[in-house]
Amino acid sequence: MSLQLDFPAVLERWPSFLAGAALTLELAFFATVLGALIGTLAAVGRGSRSALIAGACKVYVEAIRNTPLLVQIFLVYFGLASLGLKLSAFTVAVAALTINVGAYTAEIMRAGFEAIPRGQIEAAEGLALSRLQIYWHIILLPAIEKVYPALTSQFVLLMLASSVCSQISAEELTAVANYIQSDTYRAFETYIIVAVLYVILSLVMRAGFWGLGLVLFPRRRRLGTPL
Repeated sequence: MSLQLDFPAVLERWPSFLAGAALTLELAFFATVLGALIGTLAAVGRGSRSALIAGACKVYVEAIRNTPLLVQIFLVYFGLASLGLKLSAFTVAVAALTINVGAYTAEIMRAGFEAIPRGQIEAAEGLALSRLQIYWHIILLPAIEKVYPALTSQFVLLMLASSVCSQISAEELTAVANYIQSDTYRAFETYIIVAVLYVILSLVMRAGFWGLGLVLFPRRRRLGTPL
């Protein structure tokens, strides 16, 4: 039996594909920004002198990194509902993705912090820089520069992982594909198109991070290696 492909029947739904792709990027954007903030704070917390703060951050990182994203999404979705909080699927998806990527970001940032030579910090202290100046100029910014390629890869993986948000009816790209293939009965063609769109979204994000790296890291810009 020969395979009969009918892409036009699927491509005529292009507005739905574009809307799904846009929502996927929107999910990735908010989760990336919030997750980067939470992850950085968790990385700082793991190095805290307070055993309580360091322990809480460690528990958060290990709990998230050792459970599936889909389970985390269900926990947030049904957990908030059981507390009487009726939030949209988009809001729940952003919250779950943020919690997830925050844990991975924390470990990446912790590696960046540990890569900063102790001598640089001591030299900054010798110059009478404030604690805030030391953390910002000597620790945080150089640490981000060192781990920037790993961070960008993690955020692109986050965008791809957002496909599981279709399980809570978030109208992202995979959810749209599920609706289209159920209407057209053209599952193979639908998911080929979706796979191509995910490749394009990944390339768009990597290009965006490349440009951001050019702005944030002048030294890397001179070397031609913003990523």
